[in-house]
Amino acid sequence: MYEVLNELNKTAGITGSMVVGRDGIVIAADLNESFEGETVGALAASITTNVQKSLERLNTSPLSQVTIEADNAKLFFTDADIGILVVTTETDVNIGLIRLEIKHAVNKLKMAG
Repeated sequence: MYEVLNELNKTAGITGSMVVGRDGIVIAADLNESFEGETVGALAASITTNVQKSLERLNTSPLSQVTIEADNAKLFFTDADIGILVVTTETDVNIGLIRLEIKHAVNKLKMAG
């Protein structure tokens, strides 16, 4: 799992990544020191749980990814079966490239798990 995160972090613009359980507990992390893993994990679990409940009320397909854009970073929360893959990036990244790399990483995590 750490190998997948390490490889993902080599992508231009990605500043860190981690896998958290749906309860917010950190499973594995390779984050930039500017982010506290436990705080990001709790945020990811809270946001994805609330979005999933809203999607269920709308009778839409399961949550696949949530993207948050802040002043100094972007955060991607992606369902990875074993938990939530969290990726932090710079603000001016190529979102298409990031999503493609996240998709590859999720596939690797599913094969490993």
